Formats: sequence, structure tokens, C-alpha cells
Amino acid sequence: MSDVTQLLSAIDQGDPKASEELLPVVYEELRRLAAAKLAREAAGQTLQATALVHEAWLRLVGSSSANQHWDHRGHFFGAAAEAMRRILVERARRRKVLVRGGYEHRTEFSDSDLRAPGPEDELLGVHEALQGLATAEPRAAELVKLRYFLGMSMPEAADTLGMTQRSAERVWTFAKAWLKVALKP
Repeated sequence: MSDVTQLLSAIDQGDPKASEELLPVVYEELRRLAAAKLAREAAGQTLQATALVHEAWLRLVGSSSANQHWDHRGHFFGAAAEAMRRILVERARRRKVLVRGGYEHRTEFSDSDLRAPGPEDELLGVHEALQGLATAEPRAAELVKLRYFLGMSMPEAADTLGMTQRSAERVWTFAKAWLKVALKP
């Protein structure tokens, strides 16, 4: 049993020191994964990996999640991926509102002022498609969350989900094909 799994078990049993010990154990890995994900974002990204990890941590262990139960390391990192995904989606939605003018008055632009869809549009499209994939194939959706939103490599994601790498690659191939169809305009 890994250190993370032992600490999660201790937290579940009510050990007050276990939650204090968990953050140092998972922090560097979460920060590394967040930094890798944010490095693939478009230029001008102002969100830093540390801020993303801290916000996700607050959502994971905050007052509304106080009764959260994680069975094992993979379950915890899946929840972390979901928290980071939601943070990035909320941020993209806020930025999209600002890009579209928010609550400002309408202003006419020439064709040269129009811009191509940005990373916010891509992120929101993936988020919406992922909801459909989660309904059809929950395991594939979990793999996409870990790979796309958390930036895990295939071996890391397979290990986190308790799958062989070969099985994870098959699920990943299916998920990519499913998302490609779902994301077509």
C-alpha cells in the first residue's frame, strides 16, 4: 500500500494529523502535473501551477468536501484531475465572457478585427464532449481527464487508474476517436 493510500485511509478513520501529512506527500506531484498542463496552454496564460494546485487542494479538502472519501491513490488523483479540470473550465468560461464583451455595449468590428477561436473555445468544447463520454464510457472519461487536464503521461495515468499500459492505450485510442467525432463542428 502506498504512502498516499495509507494517509487517505488514516484520514478516513479520523486521524487529524493525516490530512496535514498528505499535502507534502502529493504536493510536488500535483505541482509537476499542473505545470506540465499549463505549459501546453496558449501564450499569455496567467494562471500558475502553484495557484492551480492550491485552488484544487482547497476544493478537495475544503469545508464542502470535508466528508470526502478516497479509496486509494488513483481515486485521489482522479479527484484532483476533476478539480483542476473544473477550475480550468470555469476560468475559460470567465475569459470567454470577457472576450465576447462581457456585459459591455455592442461595438461593430471589421472582418480584420475578428479572431480565430482560442484555447478557451477548445477547452469548453472538450469539457462538453467529456460529459457525453462520461455517460457512455466513464473509464475513458477518467483517462481523458488525467491525460488532458492533469497532463499525466500514459504510464502515470494507467498506474493511477489501476490499468495496464496496453489497456490504457486501447481506451485512449477509443476516447480520442469518440472525442474527435463529438468535437466536429
